[in-house]
Amino acid sequence: MKASDIRTKTQDQLTDELGSLKKEQFNLRFQKATGQLEKTARVKQVRKDIARIKTIAAEKAAGKKA
Repeated sequence: MKASDIRTKTQDQLTDELGSLKKEQFNLRFQKATGQLEKTARVKQVRKDIARIKTIAAEKAAGKKA
């Protein structure tokens, strides 16, 4: 997911996307623990997407307050 795609979303959409990524991250960790994880690179990608969403959400929140 690109930052430009994330910036076009509303705060509610960002919250929903963050929730779904957190669920996916949990499922990936569970698969890794049980030895069922095939796409190991997806773990890193999901972590970075979560960080991007949190960063952009914080920027939007700071922009509204200022």
